[in-house]
Amino acid sequence: MSETVQPFEAEVGRVLDLVVNSLYKEREIFLRELVSNASDACDKLRYASLSQPELLGTDTELKIEIFADPDAALLTIRDNGIGMDRDELVANLGTIARSGTARFVDALGQQRKDEQAASKGSSDVKLIGQFGVGFYAAFMVADRVVVQSRKAGEEASWLWASDGRQGFTVSEAQEPGPRGTAITLHLKDDAKEFLSEWKLKEIIRRYSDHIAFPILLDVKAKAGDTKTEPKAPEKVNEGGALWTRPKSEITDEQYKEFYHHVAHAFDDPFARVHFTAEGQLSYTGLLFVPSMKPFDLYDPKRRHGVKLYVKRVFITDDAEALMPRYLRFVAGVVDSEDLQLNVSRETLQHGSVVARMKKVLTKRVLDELAKKAKEDGYDKFWTDFGPVLKEGLYEDHENREKLLEIARFRSTHDAGWTTLEAYLGRMKDGQDAIYYITGESVAALRTSPQLEVARAKGVEVLLFEDPVDEFWLPEIGTHQGKALKSLTKSDVDLSSIKSDDKAEPEPEKAPEDQARLDKLIAKLKLTLEGQVQDVRVSKRLKESAVCLVAADQGMDLRLERLLKHHESFTGQSQPILEVNPDHELIKKLETMLEADGQGSELDDMAFLLLDQARIIEGEPVPDPGAFSRRMSRYLAKSLVAA
Repeated sequence: MSETVQPFEAEVGRVLDLVVNSLYKEREIFLRELVSNASDACDKLRYASLSQPELLGTDTELKIEIFADPDAALLTIRDNGIGMDRDELVANLGTIARSGTARFVDALGQQRKDEQAASKGSSDVKLIGQFGVGFYAAFMVADRVVVQSRKAGEEASWLWASDGRQGFTVSEAQEPGPRGTAITLHLKDDAKEFLSEWKLKEIIRRYSDHIAFPILLDVKAKAGDTKTEPKAPEKVNEGGALWTRPKSEITDEQYKEFYHHVAHAFDDPFARVHFTAEGQLSYTGLLFVPSMKPFDLYDPKRRHGVKLYVKRVFITDDAEALMPRYLRFVAGVVDSEDLQLNVSRETLQHGSVVARMKKVLTKRVLDELAKKAKEDGYDKFWTDFGPVLKEGLYEDHENREKLLEIARFRSTHDAGWTTLEAYLGRMKDGQDAIYYITGESVAALRTSPQLEVARAKGVEVLLFEDPVDEFWLPEIGTHQGKALKSLTKSDVDLSSIKSDDKAEPEPEKAPEDQARLDKLIAKLKLTLEGQVQDVRVSKRLKESAVCLVAADQGMDLRLERLLKHHESFTGQSQPILEVNPDHELIKKLETMLEADGQGSELDDMAFLLLDQARIIEGEPVPDPGAFSRRMSRYLAKSLVAA
């Protein structure tokens, strides 16, 4: 059969170019990645054979074999696992299935530029592992890769080949070959060290010693070598399920390498949980929390990386019900003694055993994070993973208090992170609520008009910029008896809170001044009818002329924008326009209305004030053209007056 030549996806080609040309350090990790993939293939066949024992045939001992041929400069990694058919070869080796490829490439390219500017060594390998393109690490050491695979239960064997540049070919092999997958690397001239027996043993024992299947190494003697005695392939790894060993017998390095294997990651774990549960349910868990944020963390299709085993037999890496979605960055294994080897998908998704395991696993992870929260480095972790963990504040009522304990927040107190406990300890005399404000960015929120009176009184305000904040804050409502109140709602009143300074209270307006203000507000209400729900005097403004707020029981303005963006809300709520009676602009508008009883010029000014408030709030101006014309007219008048 003739070969079919196919190009790589455009982004895969860019990834390969960066892999081939930029990764000069730690090239040995290519072997770890290929061995890890081989182990996964054996795991999948072992599970499939529980219901289809004929898949194993006569080749029942699952293993991974590594052959080195120094004369031909060939290194082959072969497994007798599940194998792949033609379509699976194309899908698994010709594309990158995980989302965010372009972001990965851009980040990798930018990091290289930054490191060159700072004269630092390359750490691209971490980014590649973070994204999960481990197979392509083979091209760090090989200028050609050939994969032969035969899927269990099928007769045809397929060949996939590529130089990592021009695309790849797929063709049917002339000989069927054994079940499983063999990856043959044509090593580059500067990668011949990976044909050395001692080097290969060192790499396997360092990175893959925990692999549960035997790893057999066979290094062919060089031509003309009469001193080396021929020998059978040698088992190199210790093997066995790492999670079944006592914790005291496992080193930090072994834990780290097992994490690299199970998570297909290159970073070091931020936290780990290793425990055995005994009683009504018996199972062992070894879970890891990454230190580096995966690029697809916010991909709706992303799931946790916890693999389910039953009595040391791999069952599935798709047991979604084992962990809540807000812990989708957790990787590891859970090995149950209670489930059946032929456990059904229905049981995995809705069974009581899995539900009880999920409850314990979640608690164990959160307890470990609570310990880490007291250590240096937690703020960096929260910066990366906090937005995802906050999803649990909305979804997980049972663990809400624990999540609030480990949560970190920005506030007006200082530039760093704070906790709700620390906030409560700094509350002012007379303050009976926890005040917050939400917006597009913390930097923009710090200049928001809604903060002016709070800042003047020394009242601390929490600043929220993540979209998920709009959902969990109203859901919680109170914390330790203190209501959580948004400063963007119209019912906020800080007048009962004692101020830091000794400023005298504001004198009441003279009757004639109050009458002028009432007249102006009535005019603004009339002009802006249909645009705003109400116009009223503000209790939160000190320096700005106007601001927009939501009605007491209305939807927060930012939440409305988010829902509209996702087409979950098609209505149009009307905000409340608040004016600062002490602002110079408002006073001049009062004078203008006094001079012109009809206040015709005020119509344009009313809309300018509303559009100004919209811009400050981050709301779109509905008619930019009209806004521009009004602004131009008043700028022209001010220049003439000058």
